[in-house]
Amino acid sequence: MIILLLHVAHIQAQKTSVFKSFFKLSRPEKCWVMRHPFIAKKAFIKTQDVLKITDSIAKSTVLDGDKNGGQVDAFRHAYWMALLSKHFGRHKALRLGRAHEKGNHIDYKKHRLEEGTHPDKVSSDMDLYNNIGGAALENDNKTATDKELQTLVINAIKAGKMKIIKKDSHGNFLDKDNTIIPADSLKGKWENGKCLINSDWKFIPKTG
Repeated sequence: MIILLLHVAHIQAQKTSVFKSFFKLSRPEKCWVMRHPFIAKKAFIKTQDVLKITDSIAKSTVLDGDKNGGQVDAFRHAYWMALLSKHFGRHKALRLGRAHEKGNHIDYKKHRLEEGTHPDKVSSDMDLYNNIGGAALENDNKTATDKELQTLVINAIKAGKMKIIKKDSHGNFLDKDNTIIPADSLKGKWENGKCLINSDWKFIPKTG
């Protein structure tokens, strides 16, 4: 009886968590949920799994540890789309990815942060590119397990097949000429001097 009550309580807690999360979504994401009511909860759970795995990878040395425009950021989006494509179909997954980026643009207009940073066009372009890359990776590896998809995404990032934002070794954003972009100049600007580069790029400081 106690086990049954604990199970029921766990289910209710999950429902409450999903319910609260719905109201935190942007308008485009809510529209996606309403169009896909039968898979929305499962997609939410898979998304939470991706976030947990991403946090674990960020704390390891598998990738660069950078969750804001770096390889870990690329992993989050690519694996998210690969996983959702595997379980719910490529088109549904990519539509959710696009809805998420539309939500980021709305956040920018309302001066809200995304993952603790100001949204901008380059970051959105990066996410959309990696979304497509992750979905394509799953499409080319239909028999891959969730764990195997993780490895495939990591390998693709290390091979330069995804996109990251150019930074120096101290985490400063760089323009196309490898000049540091002042942080103040990025605030409140949707379009700025940030650059997208292949995900295997490494900053090499000038010598002499």
